[in-house]
Amino acid sequence: MSDETRLARTAAVIPAAGRGVRLGPGAPKALRMLGGTPMLIHAVRAMAASRAVSLVVVVAPPDGVAEVKGLLGEYPLPERAEVLVVAGGATRQESVRLGLEALPETVSTVLVHDAARPLVPVDTVDAVIEAVRDGAPAVVPALPLADTVKEVEPADADGGPEPVLGTPERARLRAVQTPQGFDRDTLMRAHETVAVDGEGATDDAGMVEKLGAPVVVVPGHEEAFKVTRPLDLLLAEAVLARRRANDAY
Repeated sequence: MSDETRLARTAAVIPAAGRGVRLGPGAPKALRMLGGTPMLIHAVRAMAASRAVSLVVVVAPPDGVAEVKGLLGEYPLPERAEVLVVAGGATRQESVRLGLEALPETVSTVLVHDAARPLVPVDTVDAVIEAVRDGAPAVVPALPLADTVKEVEPADADGGPEPVLGTPERARLRAVQTPQGFDRDTLMRAHETVAVDGEGATDDAGMVEKLGAPVVVVPGHEEAFKVTRPLDLLLAEAVLARRRANDAY
């Protein structure tokens, strides 16, 4: 491996330690089945489908490392990408940090990808990586919004009507997806210096923004949606079925 190739190594971190309560009781969201295969496996394959990705780090529930390792051994994965499983923390932010700490020094570009976005196309993954390698400290794939958005004063626990505070200009808004891509040193600095209260950060690019470092957007993809609710799972099944039907020809 040349020095240039070594310096350009890219790894993906997939935090998969959450329970996914909005999908209802049962297995953690990342382990729910999609087309007969756990969503986590789809997400790992999506990252490993990029020829630029040489390592995928899966951050498992602290008590589920052995289970996730066993699961990864049951399904075929691209051989060119190494897959490593580490224990996560109490929050997504802590889990991402633990995944970053497991990366070898040779990795300079890091992707952080939601396990609940199992169908992101490889072209989107490659576009994020290319933008980071071209010099952007942080890159997010995103889509324009189809709906008008209102800023409101959140309701109390009784769920009453919410007063509207304003209407942001839709043309300036984007719905952010993953994988988000980063210069490794920038992302490490964000996790070391940016404190987020409560449940921690759910958007790594937002942490980089707090450093004052630039974040840029590249086009996302409609199939990179997040599987959060039962209806999302139905849509994901339909997308996967269409892909499999097209691959048959």
